[in-house]
Amino acid sequence: MEKILSLEQLMDFTIHVFEAMGCSKEHAQLAADSLVAADLSGVDSHGVARLSGYFRLWETGRIQSNPSIKILHETPSTALVDADRALGLVSAPFAMKLAIEKARVAGTGWVAVRNSNHFGIAGQYAAMAVEQDMIGFAMTNASALVAPTFSRERMLGTNPIAMAVPAGSEPAFVADFATTTASNGKLEILQRKGHPAPEGWVQDASGHSSTDSAILKNGGAMLPLGGDREHGSHKGFMLGSMVDILSGVLSGANFGPWVPPFPAYVAMPENQPGQGLGHFFGAMRVDAFEPASEFKARMDQWIRRFRNAELVQNGQRVVIPGDPERAAEQNRREHGIPLTEPVLADLEQLANRLNLNF
Repeated sequence: MEKILSLEQLMDFTIHVFEAMGCSKEHAQLAADSLVAADLSGVDSHGVARLSGYFRLWETGRIQSNPSIKILHETPSTALVDADRALGLVSAPFAMKLAIEKARVAGTGWVAVRNSNHFGIAGQYAAMAVEQDMIGFAMTNASALVAPTFSRERMLGTNPIAMAVPAGSEPAFVADFATTTASNGKLEILQRKGHPAPEGWVQDASGHSSTDSAILKNGGAMLPLGGDREHGSHKGFMLGSMVDILSGVLSGANFGPWVPPFPAYVAMPENQPGQGLGHFFGAMRVDAFEPASEFKARMDQWIRRFRNAELVQNGQRVVIPGDPERAAEQNRREHGIPLTEPVLADLEQLANRLNLNF
């Protein structure tokens, strides 16, 4: 059973929760914008369903509600940022804006972040560059839930990658994807609904394929993109590793099996080599290569040609990255945002705890 909330209702409540955690009005607004943007675009796994998770991380002292975010080292085109245990929903916009500013000066800008936390959906940060006629990149490592090909040990996170590209009269190309067969959030949605996981998403503690959507609670692991070696899981493992190296190893954050878990009740890994979670952002000025108008005209041509590709059967269509999210946002702005019963119950419990109206 679902309940429909308006954008204004959800935004107002989310801001009040972050303010109750001690965030400034500016940071509470930033964080709420990020979470509600996920719900608006249909990425329910990364929206307000995670709100109580952030609250519990703050309760245990892993999130600093009034962080002192610092640039530790920089060149004209690069920077290393210490997020001071900030919400990733706050440190990520800071870092992406910095990458954009550096791109204005040097043509490209690259920013690594350490000592941060979960940052929501990567695509929204990459898309910030599009408004400046730039190509944007965003990625983050995450808590270890994924077993590399041929392993049964959790070593990597779902480690998403996002790239956003401006176009002319066509909407921007915005790709945002986990380097696993599915994101952990989608697995959580199946758990809430009591549905099994599709074949190739997870394995049990012994490394055998499973369809149990709750298998992570019993020592299982998620699988890299591809699911198994025959379907290219070694390539998914490589993609996840690339994100981990840029986000964690390069920044001085934790990496691999040492990345802090999102659930506050899960014990922190021992002997961590770095600080918090890591992110990596990039921005490239299109006009550092050629006039932006020429590039965007060719992007329009690219998008239209792919939209009109020959189809296997009627009723199908080639989906340009970013299209489903835009369609969901248009619908939900008009008709409201649906929340499932478990998410509603979770938010109501949080509201009662903080003495807030929901």
